[in-house]
Amino acid sequence: MEYLMGIKGKDFVMLCGDTTAVQQIITIKHDEDKLRQIDSHKIMALAGDPGDRVQFSEYIMANVRLYALRNGQQLTTDAVANYTRGELATALRKKPYQVNILFAGFDEKAGPSLYWMDYLATMHKMNIAGNGYGSYFVLAMLDKLWHPNLTEAEALELHIKGIDEVKNRLVVAPPDFIIKVVDKNGVRDITPSSLKGAPIPGRGLEPGQGQATVVVAG
Repeated sequence: MEYLMGIKGKDFVMLCGDTTAVQQIITIKHDEDKLRQIDSHKIMALAGDPGDRVQFSEYIMANVRLYALRNGQQLTTDAVANYTRGELATALRKKPYQVNILFAGFDEKAGPSLYWMDYLATMHKMNIAGNGYGSYFVLAMLDKLWHPNLTEAEALELHIKGIDEVKNRLVVAPPDFIIKVVDKNGVRDITPSSLKGAPIPGRGLEPGQGQATVVVAG
């Protein structure tokens, strides 16, 4: 039950994602960073199969860095987004990557940009965008509250409201979340401490704690 959400503000883009890695009915880990930094001013949020998510993000990251080394300049956010979509489209006819993506970046001339992509290589430039079951409960609220001059503090408040909605409405809600922002100063982790390290049953217990007590009738 994944959750990714992106909000474009006046001069920034803020992304939020859960940190749970799941394979079918098994939770693998609770500290997976699904918001991958591509370069100093670009970030990619991925949902989907854990293996495809890691492999595809590292493939895009490596090729973007290779281009910068060869040509002595960084690609724009729009260029990397279109390149990413092209790679998804190419793979679609061979072995599709099972990933849905939010791609955000900041350029000196173009300013902030947010792109939504799915595994079928569909791409749209958005002001708000989401992926995962959790986004179904949040998109309508953000669409109502978003405005073009949104500040960073307002966007963070909207993300926290969205997370509260996911925790209240989603059957199997992720326990932990991470929030990152990209602006003219680059990519930063601004996750409030209240969203980190939520208690998870059975984690961090001393031997003997958390065990069921069996009462035998005499």
